[in-house]
Amino acid sequence: MDMNQYLSMFIDESNDHLQSLNENMLQLEANPEDLGIVQVIFRSAHTLKGMAATMGFEDLASLTHKMENVLDMVRNEKLKMQDYIFDTMFKSLDALETMVQDITGGGEGKADVSSIVASLQAIESGEWTGGSAPAAKADKQTNSSISNAVELDEFQYSVLDQSIAEGHRVFYVDVIVSEHSQLKGVRAYMVFDMLERSGEVVKAYPSVQDIEQEKFERSFSLYYITTKEAQELEKGIMSISEIESAKLIQLDQETLQQMTNQVAAAVAVEEAPAPVISKEAPAVDSKPQEEGKAVSTKAATPKQAAAPSRTIRVDIERLDVLMNLFSELLIDRSRLEQLASETGNNDLSDTVAHLSRVSTDLQNIVLKLRMVPVDTVFNRFPRMIRDLAKTLDKKIDLVITGAETELDRTVIDEIGDPLVHLLRNAVDHGVESISERVAAGKPEMGTVNLRAFHSGNHVFIEIEDDGKGIYRDKLLQTAIKRGVVTEEQGAKMSDDEVNQLLFAPGFSTADKISDISGRGVGLDVVKSKITSLGGNVTITSTPGKGTNFSVQLPLTLSIIAAMLVRLGSEKYAVPLSSIVETAIVQREQVRNIHGNKMITFRESLIPYLSLSEVFGVPDFNDADEKETEIVVIRKGERLAAVAVEEFIGQSEIVLKSMGTYLPAIEGISGATILGDGQVALILDPNAFIK
Repeated sequence: MDMNQYLSMFIDESNDHLQSLNENMLQLEANPEDLGIVQVIFRSAHTLKGMAATMGFEDLASLTHKMENVLDMVRNEKLKMQDYIFDTMFKSLDALETMVQDITGGGEGKADVSSIVASLQAIESGEWTGGSAPAAKADKQTNSSISNAVELDEFQYSVLDQSIAEGHRVFYVDVIVSEHSQLKGVRAYMVFDMLERSGEVVKAYPSVQDIEQEKFERSFSLYYITTKEAQELEKGIMSISEIESAKLIQLDQETLQQMTNQVAAAVAVEEAPAPVISKEAPAVDSKPQEEGKAVSTKAATPKQAAAPSRTIRVDIERLDVLMNLFSELLIDRSRLEQLASETGNNDLSDTVAHLSRVSTDLQNIVLKLRMVPVDTVFNRFPRMIRDLAKTLDKKIDLVITGAETELDRTVIDEIGDPLVHLLRNAVDHGVESISERVAAGKPEMGTVNLRAFHSGNHVFIEIEDDGKGIYRDKLLQTAIKRGVVTEEQGAKMSDDEVNQLLFAPGFSTADKISDISGRGVGLDVVKSKITSLGGNVTITSTPGKGTNFSVQLPLTLSIIAAMLVRLGSEKYAVPLSSIVETAIVQREQVRNIHGNKMITFRESLIPYLSLSEVFGVPDFNDADEKETEIVVIRKGERLAAVAVEEFIGQSEIVLKSMGTYLPAIEGISGATILGDGQVALILDPNAFIK
């Protein structure tokens, strides 16, 4: 039987099962006595094993089988879940994900997981009496060269990959300190300091903390982003005394992929914990989380077995074609409606009216097909936060709200990496350590809120922590020191403008390098990615209270409902989702308060904006009118009135990009072709309300 036709289905379903296993394992860690969750995990593992065996992926099936044996003992109450069992299971899931990614990339899904299998067998048999497994020792000896390489997580890899794509140089740097050096840590620090002056260190091995404490032999390695040449960097490193050698390898996207694939499985194997189980007491219980390393997530109660699926998988490219074809149909429909009104033919008008009703129903279906809940991105974050909290010895409560908020599939696919980095920043640099929080009178458990909500034709995703916040003076001092701004420029900047300095390329306020993240390390990449999606990111912070990163994203729907308005000879479209109401105001109702035009709207003052002044419309000026039509728009809880000349009416319009020939125009989100062939610009109401 030819299995290639089923490969795509296997990959999709494997990813679904792995996501389910991760989510349920987190729930089980919070409720280790709940056997109902164990049953759900067991069924997922059993299904994944059967699928892998059927497709011929023996390594994947073998590892899943060993996991299944341990889970079977737990559900039959022969074994109780403990910290090291959870850690081994999570490492097993990481190895399974690496295998599935290899299969997705055209590989055979093979990996050396003998050490993890040995750990699972020891847990199953209760024969492990302490120390490291012989298999693990042998594995370390045979793979010592690979284990010394720097392992990258998903976001670190994406930062390096995008840096290469944007024309930066990415190096893998291996430095050896002289065996006669008495101050290895100092020499290593001098190397890091020299490199940071002209670039960014993304990841180092051993960890920076170990290097600072001289917990390394003679060599250390790192990934490095810069614009400098290799010879110049090598010369700079070798100019530091007691440095024996420095080897720099410039990476392109292909070599970066090969390098990370080579070490991923090996590192996952070596990091598998070595549990200690005595034969006499194989089921000794312990606390599910170590004090100071706990992470709490707002998890729902275990779900019951789901009903048989009534869904099918459709290639996203087919949906793109369907959307493009319907967009053209909608333009033709608008043209037909205009022709029917001009000719006055009743039969034609009735036919066009029926066509409009049918196409409206079709439109709703097409739009819903492309919309995906942000939960598909959010659901991987609880596991990530749990691992980070353990690594950093912090207690983190991740609170997710609005996961049901829907976004276009194309945006969902791209927004994951930026959110990963913003969350890592919040945990690493936003939330303080337990001792710092206690000293500041805060609870030990730090809170990170991840929120998603609709506002007009956009979706907002906010990452908010209750940590130490951003201090303006420190930010400015660092910016001036690095030459990003001058002292004169900094003195004139508002707090919002100062906060935006975090997005300057290579900017960082971290006191020391971190393997987890660093404010500024990659934040420029985050902003460029969000901007490329037509979105924006803003920062608000209160020193000592916390920081809020707000990401604004367009729904990027090809078809929207809009109010068409006229300004002189020009036509504009305002998305209906942003309109509160329309009205007419007299000239004397417009007040000038502290240099800003305001009007009274429902017993409150709101800003009054002249669209003709904003866009420089030559043949209309609302200042010459005795009364003016206004459109009241909303962004969150804020309102504003936009003055126009005339309302044309409501219409379904096709959203077209402005293309790459024109620069980004503030206040304009795109354009549309009207029924008469004229082009109308589509307003972005969020740009008018700050």
